[in-house]
Amino acid sequence: RPEVAVVLNDLYKPFLRTENPFLTMSLESAETTKYVANCMLATKISFINEMANLCERVGADINDVRRGIGHDQRIGFSFLFPGVGYGGSCFPKDVKAIVRFSADKKYRFRILEAVEAVNYAQKLTLLDKLDRHFGKSLKGKTIAVWGLAFKPRTDDMREAPAIPIIKGLLARRARVQAFDPKAREVAQRLFKSKVRFARHAYEALRGADALIVVTEWNEFREPDFVRMKRTMKQPVVFYGRNIYTPKQNRAAGYTYYSIGRP
Repeated sequence: RPEVAVVLNDLYKPFLRTENPFLTMSLESAETTKYVANCMLATKISFINEMANLCERVGADINDVRRGIGHDQRIGFSFLFPGVGYGGSCFPKDVKAIVRFSADKKYRFRILEAVEAVNYAQKLTLLDKLDRHFGKSLKGKTIAVWGLAFKPRTDDMREAPAIPIIKGLLARRARVQAFDPKAREVAQRLFKSKVRFARHAYEALRGADALIVVTEWNEFREPDFVRMKRTMKQPVVFYGRNIYTPKQNRAAGYTYYSIGRP
């Protein structure tokens, strides 16, 4: 209704003094806009993850590539950080919703089908790297996991990459020692006694044959690499978020695997 738009425009005017406009549209357009925004961001994440996987195979560094394309103002830097896929409630739900809604309308949304498939596969990419390093049986191996929530500063584990990663480790008969600053209680309800939950990050490393970094918490960004190496059984690290540089790992004497880096 036009009169409602006038009232709302006046109400929000003090908060819209920058370039952000007040838009009016139909209910159908407004609802579709919300879905399109999340689906576009999910697409950017799956796209950069596919490019990261290609970079590994050609010897390129996805961080250099990301910076190269990000300075193109048509592209920008947002949501171009490679990793082990997106999670949470919004992106997975909205991508699935548009795929299903499109099918109900007799239209196949092939791009979003691919986005969803790529994201699922990306959550398992670190398991593939573990298989190549250790073999497909991890019996007798202890694997530490840093980060359980789907993103930092939350305990939300809905669609979190840590879930299929830990399930894959358990299926390979590994012992799992995990730490997350906020999501411990949620994870305990999911995995119960199958996973040992540490009280701090370094406790999770005790006797570990490898570390997997899944969530980019600030607590993990500047660790004591010497203490890590002294605590672990083997200095092997699998990075799901590329928060450390290859130079740091080489200098510290680690065997490391990352996303999209040679």
